[in-house]
Amino acid sequence: MAHYALLDENNIVTQVISGADEDSTTELPDGYTDWETWYRDLYSVADCKRTSYNTRGNTHTLGGTPFRANYAIIDGTYDTENDVFYGFQPYDSWTLNSDWIWQPPIAYPGGVDGDGNFYNWNEETINWDLVEYTE
Repeated sequence: MAHYALLDENNIVTQVISGADEDSTTELPDGYTDWETWYRDLYSVADCKRTSYNTRGNTHTLGGTPFRANYAIIDGTYDTENDVFYGFQPYDSWTLNSDWIWQPPIAYPGGVDGDGNFYNWNEETINWDLVEYTE
C-alpha cells in the first residue's frame, strides 16, 4: 500500500492518505496515467505526491532506496525544487540539514545514548534547559 500527501497551493501537506501502489494491478480510471494526478483530482487539491512511510532523514528504514527524503507529515512542506518532504521548523534558530531534518544550533546534551535527563529547548537563550522534577 502506498501513501500520498495532499498539498495546498503553497505545497504544505494538508492530509496523508493510503492509496494504490504505483505498480497496482488496479487500473487507473480513464484519462489518468498516474495515481498522484488521480488523487489530486479526486480530493480537489492543488497537488498530490507519493510519500514513503519507510523514509526518514533521507534513509530508508528497511534498507531500500530513500524516497523524497522523509515521510510527509501534516503541515510539513513539499519542496518542488528538490523533490523532498520535510517537517515544519520547530524554532526560528533551527536549520534544515542536508538530510532534510531540522537541527538545533546546539546538540542535545544527552547525546545519542542519553544521559538519563530530559531537556527542553529554550529559544530565548538558544540552549537546552534541564527539566527538573520535584515530588
